[in-house]
Amino acid sequence: MSVGSEPAPPGDGVATATPVVDVVTVTRKLGLGAIIGIIFFSVSGGPYGLEDVVGSSGAGMAILLIVLTPLIYSLPIALMVAELATLMPVSGGYYQWVKEALGPFWGFQAGWWAWVASWFDLAIYPVLFVEFSAYFLPWLETESIAGLPVKWVVELAFIWAFAAMNMAGSSIVGDSSKLFLVIVLAPFLLIVLIGLFKMDANPATPFVPDGLSPAEAFGAGLFVIMWNYSGWDGLSTVAGDIDNPRRNYPRALAITIPMITLIYLIPTVVALSVVGTEDVEWTAGAFTVVAEGVGGRWLGLFLAFAAVVSAIGLFSAWLLSYSRIPFALANDGYLPAGLVRVHPRRGTPVRTIVVAAVICSVVTFWASLDEDSFGQLASLSVLVGGCVIMLEFITLIVMRRRHPELVRPFRVPGGDWVPYLLITLPAAVIATAVYFTVLESGWMGGIGYAVIALSTGVVAYLAFRGTRARRGIDKRVDFETGELRG
Repeated sequence: MSVGSEPAPPGDGVATATPVVDVVTVTRKLGLGAIIGIIFFSVSGGPYGLEDVVGSSGAGMAILLIVLTPLIYSLPIALMVAELATLMPVSGGYYQWVKEALGPFWGFQAGWWAWVASWFDLAIYPVLFVEFSAYFLPWLETESIAGLPVKWVVELAFIWAFAAMNMAGSSIVGDSSKLFLVIVLAPFLLIVLIGLFKMDANPATPFVPDGLSPAEAFGAGLFVIMWNYSGWDGLSTVAGDIDNPRRNYPRALAITIPMITLIYLIPTVVALSVVGTEDVEWTAGAFTVVAEGVGGRWLGLFLAFAAVVSAIGLFSAWLLSYSRIPFALANDGYLPAGLVRVHPRRGTPVRTIVVAAVICSVVTFWASLDEDSFGQLASLSVLVGGCVIMLEFITLIVMRRRHPELVRPFRVPGGDWVPYLLITLPAAVIATAVYFTVLESGWMGGIGYAVIALSTGVVAYLAFRGTRARRGIDKRVDFETGELRG
């Protein structure tokens, strides 16, 4: 149990009137392998989803985006996260970092925006689960029960089944992520090994689709590729569950960035070299068609099954991360104190997991009625989450200026000017994505809903800050121990 607060009464596993900050961790800590598995599913889950980038941007531009995005978007974010996570390895992650550097208002915005982003992001994975499962059971997407779409009933069962797994403990999520990782990558490895002997097409042709300029093609796939490369800060919210986070978090980031880039790049290049773009419609599910073309029906079935497993791994990893945000906000007095209750044996924040599952169920029902929901959910998630990333970069700059004397187990290489360079790269990528989205969908469809979502943070802060003041909570990071004290 974390220090700096009264212990709960013996045996009831419930936080006291003065909330604790860290989840009570009575399960096994997450080791390096589990961290890599969770980061993989927080960020990637495999090449699924890249098909739309090929279809909208062209084969050559898709390959360029796969190679360029980790350099100008993922790497700067991962370097920033590694320094802040080792400087302040506290549960609540980026919420606590921003609060420490920029004060309670901006800390609340970071936590609230991330939580709002989770409403859209978590709902993506039940939708993908049904889309992938429809390969085996096509009626899932067309039938209804008592007026309700069957796919929503299946999505609902999916949400609550894996919410229950999260309640059982973070170590279970970590162990399952390692298994899921192997299952997800196996069919793509087979595609590469078999496809190497069947490559006879130029993988970069056409470079862009007919009728699109290179700039338009770049913008067409940018939001989807950003979504496929987002989530490097997600595991920071469960730092209390990580074994030696100051050592293992940077190591895991250093391993997963090149790993995920290669997992995206190699199967895509081989697939395009085998089947090209003329005989395959490059939309969601195209890799299954590619697998059948490369190895036959059995490989298509294997890849479709791995896609279902990928959706499970993605949902489990993100629910683990996102459920800790309302827990941290409740610990600081903004949300009801009852949300800091944890399971008496497993130490998991059961109530915030339930809240996340309820919200996800509602948003997924809306998504089940809209055929274009995937793109809308991904755009909202990236836009709102991108604002949190910008606050984290500002936090890095402020902490460098305010506390240069602090020991940083990992420090971004270079001088104090480097953080300013780092922030410009993802900021430029996000701005470019917004520009092209507005061109395509207009202001309301492009950023209007995201602006509304962001504005709720100010309203919520004004509504909840009085509750925090009445409860007299003021927690700060202890840089020597890496814990929060009040």
